[in-house]
Amino acid sequence: QVQLVESGGGLVQVGDSLRLSCAASGRTFSTYTMGWFRQTPGKEREAVAIVSWNGRITYYTDSVKGRFTISRDNQQNTVTLQMNSLKPEDTAVYYCAADTNPSGWTVQPVAWDYWGQGTQVTVSS
Repeated sequence: QVQLVESGGGLVQVGDSLRLSCAASGRTFSTYTMGWFRQTPGKEREAVAIVSWNGRITYYTDSVKGRFTISRDNQQNTVTLQMNSLKPEDTAVYYCAADTNPSGWTVQPVAWDYWGQGTQVTVSS
């Protein structure tokens, strides 16, 4: 069993930065693909950024490329999402997720195994 706890959300202005953190329990964190997803009311949850188990491969949805950076620390069992130049359309509940499949990962939320409780990010104009 893996527990994920997010922190770092809040209310910011357009153009500001936020750093989301996710702390994971479990001894096998370093073997998991980790990701950040977001969801707004009435919309499907979408993958924002994903990082491979060793940090060498990353994925970003097009709308955040060049603004967001995902990273992980396998010694500390943490994954972070640095969000810069925030826009109102970034407003959402952000979720940390873990995929334990050793064969690879997908951007489809249904395939991910563990989820945090979510943290609200609100970007005000």
